[in-house]
Amino acid sequence: MASIFTKIISGEIPSYKIAENDKFLAFLDIFPLVKGHVLVVPKHEVDKAFDLPDELLAEWMVFAKPIAKAIEKSFHCNRCGVSIVGIEVPHAHMHLIPINSADDLNFTRSKISLSEEEFKEVQHTILSNLS
Repeated sequence: MASIFTKIISGEIPSYKIAENDKFLAFLDIFPLVKGHVLVVPKHEVDKAFDLPDELLAEWMVFAKPIAKAIEKSFHCNRCGVSIVGIEVPHAHMHLIPINSADDLNFTRSKISLSEEEFKEVQHTILSNLS
């Protein structure tokens, strides 16, 4: 059975896309910790990140780099935090989150709710800073 991320990749489920190539897709997390929370997923469906082939694992981080830089330009933060937890969805995924402290990567915290308008604004802001 395809994961929710595979359904997003195939277009069965809509998303707020940030970047895409033939191997990866980046889109806004619809249950974000903060505004600017982006998920980066390989199109190759695999449950655990370290089960990805070495070359794809390395390319994943390189794909995420300009997105992380755009997040840092887009939101008031000290840096873009990176987390690969992999518990919620059985499809490898990387979280890119604007942070000011390590506690900002605490996934036990309550998620924020955004309207469609706010999601589109966040998407536009990141895209405008993506080079």
